[in-house]
Amino acid sequence: MSFISLSFVVFFPIVTIGYFLIPQRFRWMWLLLGSCIFYMAFIPAYILVLFGLIIVDYTAGRLLEHAQGRHRKYILLVSILSTCMVLFIFKYFNFVTVNVAALAAFLDWKYPIGALSLALPLGLSFHTFQSLSYVIEVYRGKYKAEHHFGIYALYVMFYPQLVAGPIERPAQLLPQFYEYHVFDYDRVKTGLIRMTWGFFKKMAVADNLALIVDPVYANPTHYAAPALLLASVSFTLQLYFDFSAYCDIALGAAQVMGFTLVENFNRPFASKSMAEWWRRWHISLSSWFRDYFYYPLVLSQKKVTPVKIYAAVLLTFLVTGFWHGANWTFGIFGLLNGFYIVFGGMTEKARQKLYGALGLLQAPVLYSTLQALTVFILFTITCIFFRAVSVTDAWYVLAHIAMGGSHLFDPSGFAQALSIATARIVLISAILSALILWWEYIGRDDGMFAVLARQRLVVRWGFYIGIIYLIIVLNINAGSQFIYFQF
Repeated sequence: MSFISLSFVVFFPIVTIGYFLIPQRFRWMWLLLGSCIFYMAFIPAYILVLFGLIIVDYTAGRLLEHAQGRHRKYILLVSILSTCMVLFIFKYFNFVTVNVAALAAFLDWKYPIGALSLALPLGLSFHTFQSLSYVIEVYRGKYKAEHHFGIYALYVMFYPQLVAGPIERPAQLLPQFYEYHVFDYDRVKTGLIRMTWGFFKKMAVADNLALIVDPVYANPTHYAAPALLLASVSFTLQLYFDFSAYCDIALGAAQVMGFTLVENFNRPFASKSMAEWWRRWHISLSSWFRDYFYYPLVLSQKKVTPVKIYAAVLLTFLVTGFWHGANWTFGIFGLLNGFYIVFGGMTEKARQKLYGALGLLQAPVLYSTLQALTVFILFTITCIFFRAVSVTDAWYVLAHIAMGGSHLFDPSGFAQALSIATARIVLISAILSALILWWEYIGRDDGMFAVLARQRLVVRWGFYIGIIYLIIVLNINAGSQFIYFQF
């Protein structure tokens, strides 16, 4: 079930009202039932895959509680391998098969294994990582094994963050299922406002940006440099508004019932370096790889050197890229982000000297603006690979933008760019994108909604009515699914 479907309009109030009406001891059952219905709205049979993962990792947690010595490592290894094998079969088996078959054909070898006809279970990468974090935390002794099977199943399946995160840790989410949540008007109101803000970003902004992006990336060779540049910049904005919209709806829906989920974004467009970008962008994923992949990789070395650290960064981001999808485009997306961070670390002192010589350090506003703009450009380059269907298409887009030169200012090229989705869509998308980023900026200290709460009643209600009106009027790309549903 999608957040932007009519089914959810019925589902959400029933589950929420029912949650507050039933006794505390039955609430976990109600939420688990609702989460199962929510997930089965996509491909019902795949709930068996999800429960298979739940049984494996729940059992591993209970066994780890009493195991000693090497047995603990064996249990952890079996749990990780079992969980990752499911992810591999559904998400990466065909990718590996196709590439090995291509290599075998090049070497004139026979490769008998064919591709599987399997659809990827929705949100598999997300709840796989959430399950793994539980087992690893129990193994490390940072969290006690959960004895209540139903509560653990709800930890993995909690519907607001089931399909596209944020990826929760056991210490953050599991204890909340034992808490008694009363109906609190202010909390419910704030949660509903945040959900509405998410619907606005998705339906009025991200989906309209998709009207600019999709035609160009479907046939990039048909477009000149201005159109390719416009579509690429638009996709960077679309990706952020689309995914952060999902997170706003997820966090808002959970907040209405009294649950607190981790924030997944913290004004990434204010970042002054790529390292900072990944501390602000998809925070639950980047912190997961930091804690469970990068740190163990570095700390396993007998002698940690800068070269080993840089190699670990590149490998971490390569795996992060492939986490998003089984395509070389995602691998390059990850490697580019890793390269930016490595290059930034290697050249930091030299760049600071250069900036000082140019006088930029004495102009902090200009300096910060140029840094943020540079980060935006660098991330947009990686997003070209993220969005392109193939590496060939991505290179075409990147090369023609880079070699566009004077053609970027060619009136005919601009006319083509504006004809992709009409000048009205382009203008509205640009204005709304700028307003959202500005709104996030002014709420940087205590939050956007805290700023709104301090305004007069007429301003607040004008804001609410305005964004609802824009959702209704600008929702011309109805039915567009969230981008991160494919992962």
